Amino acid sequence: MTQITVASGRALTGACTVPGDKSISHRAVMFGSIAEGDTVIHNFLDGGDCRSTIAVMRGLGVSIDVIAPTELVVHGRGVEGLQEPADVLDCGNSGTTIRLLTGLLVGQQFPTFLNGTAQIRRRPMGRIVRPLRGMGADILGRQNGEYAPIGIRPARLRGLEYTLPVASAQVKSALLLAGLYAHGLTVVIEPGPARDHTERMLAAMGAPISVYGNKISSERPQTPLRSLDITVPGDLSSAAFLLVAGAITPGSRLTLQGVGVNPTRIGIVEALLEMGAAIRFENPREEGGEPVADLVVETSALRGATFGGQQIVTMIDELPILAVAATQAAGRTVVRDAHELRVKETDRIASTVGELRKLGARIEPTADGFIIEGPTPLTGAPVESQGDHRLAMAMTVAGLVARGQTVVYGAEVTGDSFPGFEVTLQALGADLSVAA
Repeated sequence: MTQITVASGRALTGACTVPGDKSISHRAVMFGSIAEGDTVIHNFLDGGDCRSTIAVMRGLGVSIDVIAPTELVVHGRGVEGLQEPADVLDCGNSGTTIRLLTGLLVGQQFPTFLNGTAQIRRRPMGRIVRPLRGMGADILGRQNGEYAPIGIRPARLRGLEYTLPVASAQVKSALLLAGLYAHGLTVVIEPGPARDHTERMLAAMGAPISVYGNKISSERPQTPLRSLDITVPGDLSSAAFLLVAGAITPGSRLTLQGVGVNPTRIGIVEALLEMGAAIRFENPREEGGEPVADLVVETSALRGATFGGQQIVTMIDELPILAVAATQAAGRTVVRDAHELRVKETDRIASTVGELRKLGARIEPTADGFIIEGPTPLTGAPVESQGDHRLAMAMTVAGLVARGQTVVYGAEVTGDSFPGFEVTLQALGADLSVAA
């Protein structure tokens, strides 16, 4: 078990990059596997979850060369080229892997069996399984497919029109992938914006993907999908921890270079701006069909705010670090409509509340979020990651402004999404050490 010890008192200054976007890294490997030819991926996120996607695609017969930890070549086998695996496909701790893979595999002409960690077996799969069954998919699973392990048998798929109960990039992506193997048109109707990396990347590969307002459709391709040369933008979810660190740590000024600023992902930046954070977008550009910019953040006087509704969808993964920012904001911050936090790597409402309280935060849980009163002086204390990479990083950032020392136990999980998180903070001036 790795522990991070962090102390307050030092400003954060300088420029840095953040690891490649996790969502885009997953999709580049998965979609490159069903393209024709070699997909070259630069700035790949070399984290545990994305390595799980590499492993399962190799299990399906795809050759993937790791040129360097962040440089891959995926030798695509075409839409019909995947092979029956010799064993259970282990999705590790990655919800994106198991959910998107289910959509990809329901149209294959061979059976597959998907499993993962104990955490994955607790995460809901029914939201994926039910609409896929509506397309004719033959899926077995624990509690009638509500939870992994998941078994998939060959089936003849038909297109459908499906309205998402709540905006979800993973459900949408699973259905669009299944639509590549279905007879007829598959149409997904979104109630609000969700990450659109799937439709952007598949369209760039020449897949028959169409977007009309809140309707996204897919169908069987008549020509092979094209391989791509992809540079993955910096992950805004990872950048969020540094944005908050820069905003709440006195005397700080940071430049985060080459961060993806896809409109469906910038909810956390918009939330911090609403709270009064001094954040600027510089050098906006486009790379591989995705908008990118450099983000500059300086120490800011934050104020409380209320967040809910569709805004939550665009920052669901960043809510633990938003809670840290709220402890240093003047007034009350309310987060609601975040039921999804209950079924992440941990119950992120309970875990965020419980760990921040150890530092003295005035935070109360609600059924679908939390309420925070600030600003509150935090005091260093031992805290736990609870096996959740985002919680581990959020507590480390909290330690930057907590009086005395904060020790984050179980911090090895930061590598799931932000390899080098601790080293990056140290290079920016944080008083931080790591011990095994």
